[in-house]
Amino acid sequence: MGQAMLGVWLAHGPVLSVLLPSFTGIALLLLGDHGGMSGVGGGHATRRLAWQRRLSLVSAVLGLLLAIGLVWRASGGDLVVYELGDWPAPFGIVLVLDRLSALMVLLTYLVAVPALGYACGGWDAHGRHFHAVFHFQLMGLSGAFLTGDLFNLFVFFEVLLIASYVLMLHGRGKERLRMGVHYVVLNLTASALFLIGLAMFYAVTGTLNMADAAMQVAQLEGDALRLGQSAALILLVVFGLKAALLPLYFWLPGVYAAASAPVAALFAVMTKVGVYSIVRVHWVIFGVDAGAASLTAQPWLLPVALLTSLLGVLGALAAHSLGRLVAYLTVSSVGTIVAGVALFTPEALSAALYYTLHSTVVIAGLFLFVELVAAQRGAMQDRLQPAPAVREPALLGGMMLFGAASAAGLPPLPGFLGKVMLLQSSVGLPAQFWIWSVVLGVGFLSILGLARAGVVMFWHVQPPLLGDAAGTSARLLTAPLFFIGLTLAMAVAAAPIKHYTDSLAQQLTDKALYAERVLARQGGPGVPTTRPYDGRRPLSAPKPAAIQPLEDKLP
Repeated sequence: MGQAMLGVWLAHGPVLSVLLPSFTGIALLLLGDHGGMSGVGGGHATRRLAWQRRLSLVSAVLGLLLAIGLVWRASGGDLVVYELGDWPAPFGIVLVLDRLSALMVLLTYLVAVPALGYACGGWDAHGRHFHAVFHFQLMGLSGAFLTGDLFNLFVFFEVLLIASYVLMLHGRGKERLRMGVHYVVLNLTASALFLIGLAMFYAVTGTLNMADAAMQVAQLEGDALRLGQSAALILLVVFGLKAALLPLYFWLPGVYAAASAPVAALFAVMTKVGVYSIVRVHWVIFGVDAGAASLTAQPWLLPVALLTSLLGVLGALAAHSLGRLVAYLTVSSVGTIVAGVALFTPEALSAALYYTLHSTVVIAGLFLFVELVAAQRGAMQDRLQPAPAVREPALLGGMMLFGAASAAGLPPLPGFLGKVMLLQSSVGLPAQFWIWSVVLGVGFLSILGLARAGVVMFWHVQPPLLGDAAGTSARLLTAPLFFIGLTLAMAVAAAPIKHYTDSLAQQLTDKALYAERVLARQGGPGVPTTRPYDGRRPLSAPKPAAIQPLEDKLP
């Protein structure tokens, strides 16, 4: 019986990953509001909040277990296509589970569960409907990673963005409101551009299904080709803003530094949605063997990624608060990840994805650490200026040292391993010199910035020798310690994780398999051949035979 239930659970895993947080959010809304900061309702509101916490945490843990099951199922190499309403692709809505989508859903829950546990230490009581909105955010993230359709990628983008608007303002405050307005306006503009790009893309391909689009793009020529490439570049701008790439990263440091600690930790995954979308659209659809449209974004993507990484770390050096320093390191890490993606080789993509896991976990932990240390520095909080000494210098200093070593990529931590993989993957490519220079230089500058912050916070102290704040509670310490343990586990399990990301990168190059599974076609016309990109071949590839007319696809 238990094995049968597990089989059903995994068979419907893709849609359950979207429905579980959705139904949880609805149930939490039906439980009512606890009164937020006003404390209206007394003991009844306290009991209601306690039940909200229980339901929220149980659902998040179930989501984590489901995500682990999805990775286990995807690790075999087969693609799972879930047709909603039993309508076949490319006309019906499909969710597609492959190694990449499974990995990103797992990463989401690995960050969400400890962040939610941290919020239950008191942050969830500082505003209304925190837990419901948190799960709607998980719904949007999971849906964005699992959808097989570009329009539904837009839909899930909007779901997670609307939830993020509310989470950004959670706890109130003048600075939070000011940065929230910027955040909302920029993302509404990006959403409008997203729709324009999708309309242009649909005009020349007649489809928004990712598998079908990968075949249709290879046939573009003439004006249709130029329009399709324009749509691809518009989408690159949209995804670049979500991922915080140059010159569209300026919104992130202020927004992430102003958000509450658990929200900023969850937002560490948000930039990865932009990176994921770049991989899906520009690595797969407009990647190698896309005919004359092959590698449309490559001339732009690598220089932008390297400059993003460099300017991000320079911003960290100039930051006047620890929160902004960590936010700028987020920008820098995104640049490093996208640099691996922009090399368009399976080896570089594998390295970039390994580094994605590391950087997301470390950044999320650092955002929680920022609040822990700020709470013990009195009125100075996280500003990089001398203040009374913290009450737990050994504990917080050790956490700061570990976080700095992880973020800078010192051996033997996974950040070092990910950067070594990226450097090795660039050997022999035309961009090798720039990759090595930027990655190594950024690592060195990251050490300087974090060392400066550590010296100011733990050595340059003012009397009285101890701050007035109490020590950190065990509940609040659990989440950052979980991230530390997860970082160490990634270093110990580096070999199997790399094996998974290697297989993932190879799977993404196999467009024929993707089209066969999603569109239920057994090869034939329109299914492109796939070859790894060696960094030197011309950016155009021979076009496959003409695809079937649209009417031939109808059932």
